Amino acid sequence: MNRKHIRLPILLGTLALSIAIGGCTTSTVHTAPNFTVPVTVAKAESKTVPIDLTAIGSADAYTSVSIKAQVNAVLEEVHIKEGQFVKKGDLLFTLDARPFQAALAQAQANLARDKAQAELTVVQAQRYEQLYKAGVAAKEQLDQMEANANAQQAAVHADEAAVQSAQLQLDYCKIYSPTDGRTGALQVYPGNIVKQNDVPVLIVINQVMPIYIGFSIPEQYLGEVEKFMSQGRLRVEATPYGDTKPEVGYLTFIDNTVDNTTGTIKLKGTFENADHRLWPGQFSNVQLRLAADENATVVPSQTVQTGQRGDFIYVVKSDSTVEQRVVKVGRTVGSDSVILSGIQPGETVVTDGQLRLIPGMKVQVTAPVPPS
Repeated sequence: MNRKHIRLPILLGTLALSIAIGGCTTSTVHTAPNFTVPVTVAKAESKTVPIDLTAIGSADAYTSVSIKAQVNAVLEEVHIKEGQFVKKGDLLFTLDARPFQAALAQAQANLARDKAQAELTVVQAQRYEQLYKAGVAAKEQLDQMEANANAQQAAVHADEAAVQSAQLQLDYCKIYSPTDGRTGALQVYPGNIVKQNDVPVLIVINQVMPIYIGFSIPEQYLGEVEKFMSQGRLRVEATPYGDTKPEVGYLTFIDNTVDNTTGTIKLKGTFENADHRLWPGQFSNVQLRLAADENATVVPSQTVQTGQRGDFIYVVKSDSTVEQRVVKVGRTVGSDSVILSGIQPGETVVTDGQLRLIPGMKVQVTAPVPPS
C-alpha cells in the first residue's frame, strides 16, 4: 500500500480532534452586546406622598323631610315645581281654609261670651263680699258667688285654648318648607283631598348643601383612623363616577358598630357641595387622607419590574450603562411608586425599554413618545 494514502486519514483525524478539544474549552461567560439600546428615563424624586385609604362611597342627603298634611282638607294650590330648590320658610302648598276659618270664628265667639259672663260673676262675687261684711248676706251665698266666678274664669281659659287650637288648624292650611333643599316628584295634585299624616306624602325635600358621603373601610384600619382623627380633621376626597375633579370634605362620623358580615365599619364625610356635583344616591370614589409621608423616594410605577429575586429597577449609571437594582416597593399612589430601599433620590431610572436590557449594556436616552 502506498504510505501517502495511509498518512492522509491520520492527519484529518488529528485535525478533527483538535477542533473538538478547542470547542470544549471555549468560555461560556456572557458579556453585554457592543451596541446601545434606546430607552426613556426619569429621575427618582423625594417628595411628600399622602397616606390614603380608598373606598367606594354613596351620597346621602344631609336631611330628608317628607311633607305631609296635618289637617283633612282639599289641596287648593301648589306653589312650587318638581325638582326646585327651596329655602326654609318658602310656601309650598295651600289647603282649603274655609272650614277652619269658621271653626276659629266660633271659638272666638264662645270666648267673648264666656269673658262677659266671667266679668259678671266677678262683680257679683265682689258685691256679695261687701254684703257679707255688712252682715246682710250669708257666708254660703258669698261662697256660691265666688265659686261661680272661678268656674266662669276656667271656662274662659278653655275658650282661649280652643281659639289657639282653631288658629293652629287654620295655620296648617298653609304648608311651608321646614328646611333648605331640593324638592322631589309631586305626589298629590290640586283638587285632591289630603288627610292628616296620610300616605303618600305630598313631596320629599332633600337637603344637598351640605351633603354626606358614606363609605366603609376594613375594621383593621379603625385604630389608625381614630388615632389620626384625634390629631385633627381628616380630609376626604370624593370623585363622582365619570368625573376627574374631586370634591373635598372632612370626616365627621365613625359608626359605633363593626359589620360582622363584612368586617367593615361605616364612616361619613361631610361636603359643602356648593356646585351640586354630589347627589343623593350617587356613587363616588372616596379617598380618606390619614397623613402625609414626607421625604419619600418616588419613581414612576412603570419603572418597577418583577424578576426571580423580586422587584427590580434598571438604573442608568454615569457611563451610560445600566445596572439591575433590587428594590422594595412600599405602595403605589396614582402613577407613582414609593420605594423603601434600593434607590436614592436623584438617580436615573429606566421607564421604557427594559425588555431589551441586560446588566452592563449601554443605553441611549430618547425622548418619550407622546400618547396619540
